[in-house]
Amino acid sequence: MTLPISTDGSARIVIAAGGTGGHVFPARALAQTLRQRGLTPAFVTDRRGIGFGDELVDVARYTLSAGGVSGRGLFGAVRGLIDLLVGLIQARRLLKRLAPSLAVGFGGYASLPPLVAASSLGVPVLIHESNAVLGRANRMLAGRASVIATAFEPTAKLARRHQGKLRRIGNPVRAQVIAARAEPYAAPGLEGPLQLLVFGGSQGAGVFARVVPAALSALAPAMRSGVKVVQQCRGDDLAAVRAAYLAAGIDAELAEFFGDMPARLARAQLVIARAGASTVAELTTVGRPAILVPFPYAIDDHQAANAQALARNGAAWTMREPDFTAEALAATIEQFLTTPSLLAVAAAKARAMGAPDATERLADLAERLIAERRVLGAAA
Repeated sequence: MTLPISTDGSARIVIAAGGTGGHVFPARALAQTLRQRGLTPAFVTDRRGIGFGDELVDVARYTLSAGGVSGRGLFGAVRGLIDLLVGLIQARRLLKRLAPSLAVGFGGYASLPPLVAASSLGVPVLIHESNAVLGRANRMLAGRASVIATAFEPTAKLARRHQGKLRRIGNPVRAQVIAARAEPYAAPGLEGPLQLLVFGGSQGAGVFARVVPAALSALAPAMRSGVKVVQQCRGDDLAAVRAAYLAAGIDAELAEFFGDMPARLARAQLVIARAGASTVAELTTVGRPAILVPFPYAIDDHQAANAQALARNGAAWTMREPDFTAEALAATIEQFLTTPSLLAVAAAKARAMGAPDATERLADLAERLIAERRVLGAAA
């Protein structure tokens, strides 16, 4: 069975993403842009990801069964396969009803059922990879995709036979992050303290709570007064981190969540963070230097690959978690305080890596594939 081809200008596009922010955030950015262009996106995810879609006004949202099969043991893998099969049945029913002109996937196992269903129904497939390593779901879908859009070039684990499908476009980010790019970088100097922004996401942020206060406390008193910290902390860590900074006389603002992160990123002169795809994309879009500490348990070690891509370009410094000690971090920050030009150079190189037009370019690809399908359908 092949789904009918839409002939009106408001083509429906299914956008599928796994249930983590790294997959859902770029999917959400594309959905909003397509909606602004007069198209009709439909967002498909699993139960974890549906909450990330709350900002999608006037976009239909659907939940399918999906489960991972890697690293879950035999029982978990079998349960994951069953969930995926159930999701595939659900996806075929949904796509027959929606009759989309295109399916776009952003990785995660939740993207597998709708994109496999789309391919089996004759709907073109576009996948986007936000990390420097092609994710496992996208590897499974690469053979079905017409185009593989990537944030990095090269992208590891992309089979040679699929290289011709690759288009490097960058990683879509929120409009607020693109707006923050207009804020020029000002290297730390005599005007005020070094503005240090520390955030780690929900996974493994505890290492920053232990290491960063200890490192800053180890600086000479004159240097401590030259640092202003904004740090995201898990609730369990807040009291201890606050006490450490207070004892060291360090000016610090702490919270579990900052709702204005793009604005804080624009004000930052140095960032300490994990190296997830969304973090790296926002750093390069705004153009801010960073010390990146990859999450050591990320699948395929993709955060290390993301961090290394920036480090190779001089846009960041990377420290593996075992090497991320208070002593090592204190020495690095001391070097930046005495030679702030290092940060200015890295900020410029980070900005040069940015792709603020990634969402528009991805939307262009989507519209091109829809147009090509209509031309082929008219010729048939």
